[in-house]
Amino acid sequence: MSTDGVNAGRRRLLIGATAAVGAVGAGFVAVPFVKSWTPSAKAKAAGAPVTADISQLEPGQKVTIEWRGKPVWVVRRTPEMLAGLKAVESKLLDPASEDPSMQPSYAQNETRSIKPEYAVLTGICTHLGCSPLFEPEKAKLEADWQGGFFCPCHGSKFDLAGRVYKGVPAPKNLEVPPHTYQADTVLVIGVDKEHA
Repeated sequence: MSTDGVNAGRRRLLIGATAAVGAVGAGFVAVPFVKSWTPSAKAKAAGAPVTADISQLEPGQKVTIEWRGKPVWVVRRTPEMLAGLKAVESKLLDPASEDPSMQPSYAQNETRSIKPEYAVLTGICTHLGCSPLFEPEKAKLEADWQGGFFCPCHGSKFDLAGRVYKGVPAPKNLEVPPHTYQADTVLVIGVDKEHA
């Protein structure tokens, strides 16, 4: 076989260029394939802790924050709201929050919170998963109503600490998610000393 008239340098250049274009093409195919193995930012965020600045929350108001696809309510309770918690204890199914699955140990108190002024509750009824309505006004639902949450689906009622009333379909208090305070009014939902 004769190699007369063949430019070996040109051949190497063409082979090298073809290999480089092939490698770049393989990279364009491989990168999306490999990236599909990692969770998306939305999936990572769904399970990650959520930080919320609650400094603008006025007394008596509620704000909803999404964590793990669930609504988490933060209610800034007034002194009157806190006083109303004691007044309804005899009407509650679990006034001492004795079910440890419904709140971390640091929230197993009368206010079910770290700071009495702020209630942090998962906004899902423990009966069938509806989202109760925030009804903070006294006597709105009944004459001795001290304010709280009312589930319109089946009539379950909860006080302003998320404790369930007796005689309603919901079997448990509203859940208190793990949380901590990064600063005085900066709340972190999804992480605490118990669930770090």
